[in-house]
Amino acid sequence: MSEEILINITPQETRVAVMHLGVVQELHIERSSQRGLVGNIYFGKVCRVLPGMQSAFIDIGLERAAFLHVADIWEERQNGNEDRPIERILFEGQSIMVQVIKDPIGTKGARLSTQMSFAGRFLVYLPQDSHIGISQKIEDETEREQLKQKLQSLIPTDEPGGFIIRTLAEQASTTELQADVDYLRRLWADIQTRARTAAPKTLLYQDLNLALRVLRDFSNDETSRILIDSRENFQKMQEFAQSYTQEVVAKLHHYAADRPLFDLYAVEAEIEKALARRVDLKSGGYLIIDQTEALTTIDVNTGGFVGVRNFDDTIFKTNLEAAQTIARQLRLRNLGGIIIVDFIDMDNRDHQQEVFLEFKKALSRDYTRMTVHDFSPLGLVEMTRKRTRESLAHILCQPCPTCQGRGEIKTAKTVCYQILREIVREARQFNAKEFRILASQTVIDLFLDEESQNLAQLGDFIAKPISLQVETCYTQEQYDIILI
Repeated sequence: MSEEILINITPQETRVAVMHLGVVQELHIERSSQRGLVGNIYFGKVCRVLPGMQSAFIDIGLERAAFLHVADIWEERQNGNEDRPIERILFEGQSIMVQVIKDPIGTKGARLSTQMSFAGRFLVYLPQDSHIGISQKIEDETEREQLKQKLQSLIPTDEPGGFIIRTLAEQASTTELQADVDYLRRLWADIQTRARTAAPKTLLYQDLNLALRVLRDFSNDETSRILIDSRENFQKMQEFAQSYTQEVVAKLHHYAADRPLFDLYAVEAEIEKALARRVDLKSGGYLIIDQTEALTTIDVNTGGFVGVRNFDDTIFKTNLEAAQTIARQLRLRNLGGIIIVDFIDMDNRDHQQEVFLEFKKALSRDYTRMTVHDFSPLGLVEMTRKRTRESLAHILCQPCPTCQGRGEIKTAKTVCYQILREIVREARQFNAKEFRILASQTVIDLFLDEESQNLAQLGDFIAKPISLQVETCYTQEQYDIILI
């Protein structure tokens, strides 16, 4: 039992840190004004059908219309109509019940499905299916079969609906499984009742908030305790646990000390590190993590690590440490989509395989669905990690207003030469008495020092005076040329 879960709650925001052996492994943040939508069920309205994309936009009452692809229309797949075009399934103005399977990310709206699913403590309920599935984390075939038979004995053959057995069900009693089955069936019946009289764009079901999802989804046998720094929410979580997750009740503790919980466990410092581009390794090497719209690249470097024996051994040890750190950073930053890892080149094929196996082992603690491919001919490891919500950086940060997210700005000298060229263009078009340059202090200082001769020559060339004015609110790239 080496895992602790810390929950910091304010009226505006809930933050959860999952600690393993005293080190932060996962961070989850949910803001009251921007709660995640995954799992929510809406009674939506089709506002546009796009035959060319075999998709439709569904208005569910959000700022942006949500997106439904033909492959996510469950009824068509079940009826064997996978090839039926979407324009023959949906029409504009049609009302439809949908569930969010991916939060809005960047400029993209939420992604929807017509297949409903609800997570309980031990089971996931699929009301439109009759299949019984088992989590891939349960690997023992005998145990898988026993769990399946135990669940089948609790489900009447004449009642519709299927289930997926979650990992936590390994330790669940028959009574606990039956309670989960009854709760999930009752939940679906309530949603159906509401849907019969609901107006379009109505929220029919909202998933639990982050604090309660900790009890349902995050807590496991390894969890020794759960610390909550809000008395009111501690009591709410106790009540919820008494009803649905009784084995967790003893693990709940109210943190009432004066020192902030996240400061005590150095979580605040970890959050700052998780927003940095560079991640230092204990050996002296480091990672460079760059997140773009389409993919994330992770570059491994030896840095100041020189090793003790030979160069191959130095590279091998750096890559082994990087494999562990990268797996943790993926969880910590919640990086998703396509991820390219550029380990330091290794000539030894055995070293390559050991690093790859260590990387896969480190990733095995991650419950997010992913695929990992072995080293490519270029020495890269390519992988995908399911992205259902925004990354940590996208939640906490915004593009820099100075560089617009480029990560760099033009030098003062580049801006100076840009201004000189523009004055030439303006002088040819307009017959002004004087040109006044408004720019940042750095640019003006350069005009008064290194570029003073070039500025004087330009004044002689256009035969007009050029004056300078500092604008303290301007960034280095900003400037204006005033014609007087």
